[in-house]
Amino acid sequence: MFKKSLLVIAALILVLGVASVSLGAPAFKIGVVTGTVSQGEDEYRGAEFVVAKYPGMIEHRTYPDNFMAEQETYIAQITSLAADPAIKAIVINQGVPGTVAAIRKVKQLRPDILFVIGEPHEDPPVIDPVADLSLIPNNPARGQSIPQLAKKMGAKAFLHYSFPRHMSYADLAARRDIMEQECKKLGMQFVFVNAPDPTGEGGLPAAQQFILEDVPRQVAKYGKDIAFFSTNCGMQEPLITAVLKAGAIFPEQCCPSPTHGYPGALGLEITEQMAGNFPAIVKAINAEIVKRGMSGRMATWPVASSYLNTVAGVEVAKLAVEKKLNIKDMAAVEKVVEQLAGVPMDFERHSATGCYYRYLISSIIFGKDVK
Repeated sequence: MFKKSLLVIAALILVLGVASVSLGAPAFKIGVVTGTVSQGEDEYRGAEFVVAKYPGMIEHRTYPDNFMAEQETYIAQITSLAADPAIKAIVINQGVPGTVAAIRKVKQLRPDILFVIGEPHEDPPVIDPVADLSLIPNNPARGQSIPQLAKKMGAKAFLHYSFPRHMSYADLAARRDIMEQECKKLGMQFVFVNAPDPTGEGGLPAAQQFILEDVPRQVAKYGKDIAFFSTNCGMQEPLITAVLKAGAIFPEQCCPSPTHGYPGALGLEITEQMAGNFPAIVKAINAEIVKRGMSGRMATWPVASSYLNTVAGVEVAKLAVEKKLNIKDMAAVEKVVEQLAGVPMDFERHSATGCYYRYLISSIIFGKDVK
């Protein structure tokens, strides 16, 4: 009788064990690598969302803030994820310099691992052949759309902050040139200002302090009808803060998003209930901007591009690993990303055969387009 009971218990344990594997433990894992909150909060919050959405499936890592000086550490983080045989895909957002080297190193040992890159920093012809999929806002197209938006908001001049490292990126340099050409067509003065590189001497604090001090100088020189743009994520909050104080114009961030710089600059708390609910966040930001008398002077995309790159990157990777999605089918990828964004999107492929996908979303102007 005792022996029979043991056999029954053993059988139950076996059944429950199988059930727990099938119901609880994921069949595979996905590695997610993002910046920290200080370098790119939206992509980090996107990682938090997918960790909660897929318990046990996501392994999240953050790369160093000073990634330019710590590329070996960054590459080691990615190769350590790949050392886990359960990892079948790795989503990197943003794809900072060193990403191509990391992918090549991993693919030598694990050619089966799928790499999805959000906001790749390395040039399209370099990243496209090694990454399985890349997602990025359409920067060349934004070279026209952002000045057009600024003009619509009443800008007479357009100021572009950047630094040599960013201007060495083909997409960002091309966008800057397109912006200058578009400004000439629209009759706006184009101003380029070199700002400190946040990964250089002085770090992010020095770059942020420069923005806070320079915006008032530029407004004093060109007047309040000047639109400001910066290529760096860490500069967005001080830039919005300074523009609000000066009464100037802010059309869009480098990585357009309601949560990129606006909450911090406005002193607006994003509660747990609001997190990820972009319509609610947009309404809260809109109310603050209207209250400050800045209607029609501030704008952005209605959804966070960096947050979307992480969340959509994981979703696309998961479906691809499960053989439910062909990542070479741009229309299929667009459908998944658009459903997550909740707004219409315009996708285009960088090259005829690659999977470097650029997308565009129409901006909203606070105080005018928000209901």
